[in-house]
Amino acid sequence: MDLVLQQTINGVTIGAIYALVALGYTMVYGIIRLINFAHGAVFMWGAYAGMFILTMLGGSKSVIGLAPLLILLFIGPMMLCAIFGFAMDRIVYIRLRHRGAGALVPLIAALGISLVLEISAMLTWGKEFRVYPKFLQLSYFTWGRAVLSNMQIILIVVCLVMMVCLHLFVTYTRTGKAMRATSLDHDAARLVGVDVDRIITLTFVIGSALAAVAGVLVGMYYGSVNFRMGYVAGLKAFSAAVLGGVGNIPGAMIGGFILGLIEAFGAGYIGGEWKDLIAFVILIGVIVFKPTGLLGERVAERA
Repeated sequence: MDLVLQQTINGVTIGAIYALVALGYTMVYGIIRLINFAHGAVFMWGAYAGMFILTMLGGSKSVIGLAPLLILLFIGPMMLCAIFGFAMDRIVYIRLRHRGAGALVPLIAALGISLVLEISAMLTWGKEFRVYPKFLQLSYFTWGRAVLSNMQIILIVVCLVMMVCLHLFVTYTRTGKAMRATSLDHDAARLVGVDVDRIITLTFVIGSALAAVAGVLVGMYYGSVNFRMGYVAGLKAFSAAVLGGVGNIPGAMIGGFILGLIEAFGAGYIGGEWKDLIAFVILIGVIVFKPTGLLGERVAERA
């Protein structure tokens, strides 16, 4: 019973990260049916940007207070990655859409952008793992024999707050309603006055900003970053989006937590080296028997 509780805590922690990154995949796919494989590299750049800010501000011996440090730690990477998202769509994807490039060319472009971001990170920060500066004193809480750290609490709370904010934005704001209209039918959205290209670009910006938050949290949680970290995390997050129902925002959240729990229990009961295999075998099973995911797909009728 204690192992179940401990692995549940661990699964929810990593699942929150998968869910947050998966939102970027599912939002973009839901509107333009594009698998943006550069999203994992954006996540990686968010982690590096957080490391740079912490290093510049002194880490545990910060030259500013804790509250300003936390604000800069998240706002800085969010702004950088939002610029990446804006540039990706306005420089590359929008041109391909207007030229009717089909489905394969944007996918290849996404892979190319991912390589550009990875190689530029490698040239900037090096090939080695970089240590993330520590600025919070770790403390632990016991629940039975299960252990929960303050870092896990922060990670889960931040991810949940970001997810709730996104849900409220998409559900209740005028721009959010325009995003939902665009996700249903581009032509119908244009007829009622929606600037479809602007909405698509905004979707890239929001998804990239969320990926930046996830990158910072992963750096804080694991204590190190590497230019290849976005590949596996991006693949897992995309798998979470497919598991929940690609294009479905609540599905991406649920899929992320389910994937995290599957990994945690696989590592706890079978072995850490098996966790990825177990997660992807279950994912393949879902794709085979329920291709639209657990909550079903929600994608635009016309790209």
